[in-house]
Amino acid sequence: MEGRSQEFKQRVEKLGRIRESGVNPYPNDFKPDSCLKDIFKDHNGKTKEDLEGMDSCFTVAGRVLAVRSFGKAAFVKIQDRTASLQVYLQRDNLTDIWPIAKKIDAGDFIGIKGKLFRTKTDELTLDAESFTLLTKGLSPLPEKWHGLKDVEARYRQRYVDLMVNPDVREVFRKRTEIIRLIRKYLNDRDYLEVETPMMQHIAGGAAARPFVTHHNALDTDLYLRIAPELYLKRLVIGGFERVFEINRNFRNEGTSTQHNPEFTMLEFYEAYADFEDLMKLTEDMVSGIAQELHGSTKVMYQGTELDFTAPWKRLTIKEAVLEHSDATEEILNDRDKSLEFLREVNPRLPEGWDKLSHGKIIVEIFEAIGEENLIQPTFVTHFPIEVSPLSRKNDKDETLVDRFELICAGREIANAFSELNDPIDQRERFVSQVKEREAGDDEAQPMDEDFLRAMEYGMPPTAGEGIGIDRLVMLLTDSPSIRDVILFPLLKPEAKQESKEQEETQNNKKGKKA
Repeated sequence: MEGRSQEFKQRVEKLGRIRESGVNPYPNDFKPDSCLKDIFKDHNGKTKEDLEGMDSCFTVAGRVLAVRSFGKAAFVKIQDRTASLQVYLQRDNLTDIWPIAKKIDAGDFIGIKGKLFRTKTDELTLDAESFTLLTKGLSPLPEKWHGLKDVEARYRQRYVDLMVNPDVREVFRKRTEIIRLIRKYLNDRDYLEVETPMMQHIAGGAAARPFVTHHNALDTDLYLRIAPELYLKRLVIGGFERVFEINRNFRNEGTSTQHNPEFTMLEFYEAYADFEDLMKLTEDMVSGIAQELHGSTKVMYQGTELDFTAPWKRLTIKEAVLEHSDATEEILNDRDKSLEFLREVNPRLPEGWDKLSHGKIIVEIFEAIGEENLIQPTFVTHFPIEVSPLSRKNDKDETLVDRFELICAGREIANAFSELNDPIDQRERFVSQVKEREAGDDEAQPMDEDFLRAMEYGMPPTAGEGIGIDRLVMLLTDSPSIRDVILFPLLKPEAKQESKEQEETQNNKKGKKA
């Protein structure tokens, strides 16, 4: 046990003595009949006299959070999945098991049967008539787990984070509730929930770099999906006119407060609808979820009040740039002037960006200066066709498509469009994307002949949308980082992290000597 703390070693010694006494420190036959939340709900309003007149016994189980020992008695705080409660242990009531009871530590699991009473400080407490050690914890709970310096440890050891931080547990309860409300909303509107492949021969449906794996039996490379779009559209073609999927997508990109390579996406498609219909649906669904969670469509996010009351603001992508910069229509309508303006707002453009199409330049300008300024929920519409290879052309301007992005708190939350259902046009778009891939754009869409074959059977007029669940949960739980709403976010392996920290420490020392 080299490298282990003294307390860990002491707990191991306790464990050995418990075993030697003939007690199993890890039994599996204790069955609680009550949860702590229900006990509080039903009895916390009762007086000392009310409790003394009750004959009810409660059998509960939970993790020990704290122990205050007084020799022949102890007050113990326990926590189950619903709440925490104080338990009173005294030797006279637990004569046979007292040698075990006095060996408990914070982190252990115990089972208690007893009656309720109030202490001198009027705290609702369970007086233990019987005691069972259910699990002996060997690693001590951290005394201080809050604060910025512990953020990395909190993410890496989420199990400890959940034990000691009730606010963290509440975030993930709300996440589950948000997903439940989304499912209910779509189910109530006759959407069918489906599952489509996670491993695909062609990584399509979005502009992103995929993860690659290999299937040994078939001797073929496969891609973790970057989006379920093309499979969901196949289902619309097959006759499922309203479908949705809530599942994982994988994109081989960096990590940040807004990005995790593995993330959860809601994607849904509705036949005989267009992107205008989905704007109304999105307003209705998200504002309804906010109302359910917070009792209001106004939600505080990082000190700013976000108002999800419908209708939300709508801007074309060019209008968003004009509203939040000193660009003019003359600049945006001219490719060379747009590129010059892009260089001004983003001077670190990589090599080859001078070859960008006019449409891509407009989008890059928007992402550089327009997106971050859109704080209240805003639909940004009418994107250039060059960046929307799966979207339907706008009837009035064929350089644009019927598409919107929902921007809130300066970040993209959703992306939707009226779907392209012309197989000839779709093939031409794929051909253009293939040329861009050959020119070095590894995020351009690949050719998907099977999807084109499906389209040739006929796809009804359709609208589709993807909503980033993680980012939506961030907004509705006031969480600053995507890692705060993903139970186990992707992190560097600990060995690499420790090596990096050691290198930084050595560099700092060298800097001080210099």
